[in-house]
Amino acid sequence: MTRILLLGGTTEASALANTLAETGADAVFSYAGRTAKPVSQPLPTRVGGFGGVEGLAEYLRTESITHVVDATHPFAAQMSTNAVHACAAAGVTLCALERPVWQAGEGDSWVHVGTIEEAANALPETPARVFLAIGKQNLTQFAVKPQHHYLLRLVDAPEANLPLPHATVEIARGPFDVAGDTALMQRHGTTHVVAKNAGGAGAAAKLTAARTLGLPVIMIGRPDVPARPIKGSVAEVMAWLSHPAA
Repeated sequence: MTRILLLGGTTEASALANTLAETGADAVFSYAGRTAKPVSQPLPTRVGGFGGVEGLAEYLRTESITHVVDATHPFAAQMSTNAVHACAAAGVTLCALERPVWQAGEGDSWVHVGTIEEAANALPETPARVFLAIGKQNLTQFAVKPQHHYLLRLVDAPEANLPLPHATVEIARGPFDVAGDTALMQRHGTTHVVAKNAGGAGAAAKLTAARTLGLPVIMIGRPDVPARPIKGSVAEVMAWLSHPAA
């Protein structure tokens, strides 16, 4: 009997959840709980952490999970790492639903960096107006450059004071379009864009807008995750669930 744990939080995870529900699959959708009002899903849903590798492994055993699909954000490296080790400990089959990275094209001006800290250090010393399109988890690293004005686009309003002395917050949930992102950057006088290389279509508009406006993009590469089978589409995951050795 197949029972699936879908680790979600991405557009692709929601698409897979819809397909699983339509096929009548026995599946549970899991959110990390970082968003106050996550998108509702057509599957039974749990919210919150598992308690590390041991907690997740115990959950897999207790809930008789046979397959795990990791469709978390590409920068949720700790969760993805925990999933690899927990599935190995519990003897559960795992695959990741992962979108390809963005690639710089003609007209793009990208600076590639490996970490959040490197992205902050790559910003100029003279005051700039930075679209900090990285979510809310890693803002403190940019406090080393307090001279800049930061534009933040968040799903939820901040619950505490921001660590940045000069910041404007826009509350919005994607997907976004090029016209909207171009207008946003023009309205705020953006001179630099900082982005995580999340891939996918839902957040790519800012990159096209930056190209159109001739703005430099500081692109943060994805963190390392232990090796695991990777599928690139919902169809590939559904085929894998039918033949998990593939």
